Amino acid sequence: MTAKERVKTALEHRNPDHIPIDFGATSVTGIHCKIVEALRNHYGLEKHPVHIIEPFQMLGEIEPDLQEIIGTDCTPLFGPKNMFDIDESSVHKQTTPWGQEVLIASGIDLTPDKEGDVYIYAKGDRSYPPSAVMPSLCYFINAIERQPPIEEDQLNPEDNLEEYGPLSDDELEYYKHAVQKAAETGKAVIASFGGTGLGDVAFIPGMGVKEPKGIRSVAEWYMSTVMRKNFIQEMFEKQTDIAIENYKRLWETVGNQVDVVFTCGTDFGTQNSQFCSPETFRELWLPHYKRLNDWIHSNTSWKIFKHTCGAVVPLLPCLIEAGFDIINPVQINAKGMEPAFLKKEFGKDLTFWGGGIDTQRILPAAKPEEIRAHVWKQCEILGKDGGFVFNAVHNIQANVPIENAIALIDTLREIRNA
Repeated sequence: MTAKERVKTALEHRNPDHIPIDFGATSVTGIHCKIVEALRNHYGLEKHPVHIIEPFQMLGEIEPDLQEIIGTDCTPLFGPKNMFDIDESSVHKQTTPWGQEVLIASGIDLTPDKEGDVYIYAKGDRSYPPSAVMPSLCYFINAIERQPPIEEDQLNPEDNLEEYGPLSDDELEYYKHAVQKAAETGKAVIASFGGTGLGDVAFIPGMGVKEPKGIRSVAEWYMSTVMRKNFIQEMFEKQTDIAIENYKRLWETVGNQVDVVFTCGTDFGTQNSQFCSPETFRELWLPHYKRLNDWIHSNTSWKIFKHTCGAVVPLLPCLIEAGFDIINPVQINAKGMEPAFLKKEFGKDLTFWGGGIDTQRILPAAKPEEIRAHVWKQCEILGKDGGFVFNAVHNIQANVPIENAIALIDTLREIRNA
């Protein structure tokens, strides 16, 4: 099987020749740049600065030589700009606060201030207050909330839609060429077009907006799902209208060269519970998710990828009803998220994209032989009868011992060749 065929077979809930693997195809299935460099060094690959493909989490590009070693079957299709609305076509060499030389978008300066903090600016414009910060001794970036004073009678859902709008002809041309390049790899193309993350708190602060208006505090946003339901409904309605129009033009531009669309990264779970009840989900989110997903299923060949961390078992029937094909990251250490139960109860309706290794307790802390046993077990449970693409539970972080990352990769190679 080709890599693309392998992924598509798994998505059809049939057994491929072996379990497909994704590392690096999305912003939630990646590897921190520090670990990418360590892996390249370990495997004796060419030494050069790692390219940061997602600066918010400092994810490193997994180039073809490392992809071959890992055995990845997926390739990313990201947009022309990052979360700070900074053009990704121009990069420059920078040194991270931990001393690693990287390539990063030219609008980002990683030079720390006297306290050791690194500040990021919307659109790279330093004439406005910073929109994000990498605190001293931290390996990734945090949003800075710039919530303006809220006047209830002046709230306008349009203010929270400032960063969403119709795709330009230039953006469509970018996607046309980018998808052709991605498709030439022979791997499954995973597209992150953006604009469809309803209430994703990673985007609520508006890190790419110079002067954000509306509801821009994460706490205020969650309170709004109870206090300002009409505001939320109107915002979601308009955002979905924009998304469907953009997806129509994207389908005309890239067609079936894309295999999977990552539409939404809104988290609904904590370690032990959910951010909302199934009733609230059905009221606020489900109608809009279903409208977008129904359009995708009726008009394209794309499979739909939904990311949500946490203990989301009570919400999985709702996500299935909403039309999602794929769930990620499959947080197997959260309450109720036992792999065997998930596979039995939801394995016919959902593809589990993740859950291959616990990144909270196992990958950073276990011994290599424990990692091997853990990965084999997860693959045996989740890989039965297809419906599984191997990935870790979210991105591999900078604090993972390199010997553990190597043990993971070596085990995947062993499983692949079994």
